[in-house]
Amino acid sequence: MLNPPASPLQFPRLLLTGAGGNLGKELRPRLKSYCDVLRVSHRSDLGATAPGEEVMLASLENKEQMMALMKGVDAVVHMGGVSTEQPWDPILASNIVGMVNLYEAARLQGTKRIVFASSNHVTGFYRQDEVVNTKMPPKPDGFYGLSKAFGEDLAELYWARWGIETVSLRIGSSYAEPKDRRMLATWLSFDDLERLVVAALTAPIVGHTIIYGMSDNQTTWWDNTHAKHIGYRPSDSSDVFRNAVEARQPHIDGHDKAAIYQGGAFVKASPHG
Repeated sequence: MLNPPASPLQFPRLLLTGAGGNLGKELRPRLKSYCDVLRVSHRSDLGATAPGEEVMLASLENKEQMMALMKGVDAVVHMGGVSTEQPWDPILASNIVGMVNLYEAARLQGTKRIVFASSNHVTGFYRQDEVVNTKMPPKPDGFYGLSKAFGEDLAELYWARWGIETVSLRIGSSYAEPKDRRMLATWLSFDDLERLVVAALTAPIVGHTIIYGMSDNQTTWWDNTHAKHIGYRPSDSSDVFRNAVEARQPHIDGHDKAAIYQGGAFVKASPHG
């Protein structure tokens, strides 16, 4: 966890959706340093309310609950929704209908900055021998990646029409350490995740900006040249884990689609259960 900011708090009330998810749990104690009040939300119980928090249960697909959730909110870190390849119906409810509800509530309640947890799976069907920048066309690797591509387009619409700024974070693989060779390229440390989110919240002007969420890894498939104005500077690297990862996974099957395409196992995951 990073040190608290030396400058005055940026936001009176900051909303974290999906606070009960893997990355939401990691961000919840970290984001309190950047606001007076941290409102945390999930569709199910979040446990005890910590000092300086407000806890609200809400389902993304419930329009009325989202309107109430957004009231009085200055900025949003949107980590909620389906985060794996699944059948279409739950993805439609959370990642499509839920995104529209979130942005409509932001428009009606006057919230002007959203940090959206998109995904590297928006471009999962680019090959691992390609370097992708944020201006290249999406190549989603499944229903999940497709829903995140929709979310980015929705963010672009709400910026162009209603002036709601968004930074879409195409998050790589955010874990305590990389689990396999693919993650040597895609790994995002928890501290760098915090740096990325805070940079996205506090950059003076963002419009709608797409940025890949990765640490300072020696191997990378992603080029953030077009997002330098965000000011994100990763400090960690997967390379300290390289020897251990390669020892655990000494061989790669060059005919395996998961080893050919950037989306890894998601390019083979069945959306039909």
